[in-house]
Amino acid sequence: MSERRLVLVVGVGRSGTSLLTGILGQLGLHIPLPEVMADDTNPRGFGEPRWAVDFHSRLLKRLRVTVNDSRPAAWELTGAVADEPPVRQELSTWLGGEFATSDRVVVKDPRTVWFLPLWRRVADDLGATTSFVTMLREPPEIIASAKKSYGDWQADASRAAAWINVTLETERSTRGLPRAFVRYSDLLADWDREVRRVGELTGDPMLAVVERADFPSVDEFVDPTLHRNIVGWDQHDVPKHVRALGDEVWEQVQSLARPGDDDAAAQARLDASREAFTTLYAEAEAIAQSSVTAAKRGGPKHAGQGRRAKPSLRVRLARRVPVQYRRRLRATLRSLRG
Repeated sequence: MSERRLVLVVGVGRSGTSLLTGILGQLGLHIPLPEVMADDTNPRGFGEPRWAVDFHSRLLKRLRVTVNDSRPAAWELTGAVADEPPVRQELSTWLGGEFATSDRVVVKDPRTVWFLPLWRRVADDLGATTSFVTMLREPPEIIASAKKSYGDWQADASRAAAWINVTLETERSTRGLPRAFVRYSDLLADWDREVRRVGELTGDPMLAVVERADFPSVDEFVDPTLHRNIVGWDQHDVPKHVRALGDEVWEQVQSLARPGDDDAAAQARLDASREAFTTLYAEAEAIAQSSVTAAKRGGPKHAGQGRRAKPSLRVRLARRVPVQYRRRLRATLRSLRG
């Protein structure tokens, strides 16, 4: 009986996780079906199992946590899910079914990182070896890509803070486990070199000996022109203290992609950055308490100023449609009217 292997591709959304998962799928790892449908924001596919996306989304909604949540305290909420037997059983039933299809399964969903203790516990119960591959991309580029894909409902400063929060916790929660860090630009430039490095670091013998000549379809799949949104901080409205911390974390975390640099000294520097971010966020929360209080009460009611008018049914329904589909829906409606 071959060894069961679960590869979790993690990292902040829009960091290249879909590209890596697509490559691993073509190299023989099993991507559970059905997948989330490709669209204009990711024309080559997301590589995301529909079941996993729905599973994570339901849990996040119950816990009032967003996929790009910048609150350091949110990790305690999502981590506690691993202690809920019904949730563990639900994931175990699904994942066990996927292992019945293949002994080598790869799962990618930006929401997965919020539930890594749950995934590790279930995989251990199923006798699977779990490894983690974290994709890295410069935060200003991720913010630009996210704005195009998901809209501007989240402020640039909040997205930058979320990048710091998720990146730091992803690193901490995978310490001491089979893991690899891959820079998006490196994967685009030399995919087979990066895959072999992933195989060596995670102990996957099949990935460690991959040869580019044996997989011409991957060369067609990896398109360097996919590296769009090459921008800097000047294109975003982010406070200088958040920028500075983001740059610091970026320098620290991308060093983990260099041979031999994922060591105790690097982890200590990241711990210091996490403490600095936790302090910064606590200060921001304390300063913004009046704004939070006003929002909870529906906003200030001065003379002549009532509550904001309730959006129409049409607007409320439109807001439920994902941003990437709204243009298509509007075009369809216009054609029907014409």
